[in-house]
Amino acid sequence: GYPLLCPKQHIVRDEGEDQAEVEEAVTKIQAVFRGHRVRKQMASGEPTKQQLEAEFSADDKEMVHAATKIQATFRGHMSRKKDDEVPKPEDGEEELDIDLSDPDLNKAATKIQASFRGHRVRKDEPKPQ
Repeated sequence: GYPLLCPKQHIVRDEGEDQAEVEEAVTKIQAVFRGHRVRKQMASGEPTKQQLEAEFSADDKEMVHAATKIQATFRGHMSRKKDDEVPKPEDGEEELDIDLSDPDLNKAATKIQASFRGHRVRKDEPKPQ
């Protein structure tokens, strides 16, 4: 006899059959089915370039408008996606890790601010003629 496949995909075979023959038969059945499935998908699958060109005319204003809208939406999506990425430091630049609680840093900032204030006052003073 022939091997039978149960719903749970267990192989039921006659007593006299060799296990290798059963496995070979099952493999052949699976290969034939996969080939059938692929041929069926290809027959009903993606249209060819000629079919698409015949179906859509470049003169169809509605189709051109729809294509333009889709392209603009996609470009906007890609632009927003790019903006969401974290910018990496460019070559030559390095990120500094500054401890803002450092007392020397505070003194330096105070000195810079005082120098700038003095510069501004001297700049704004009327010059004697």
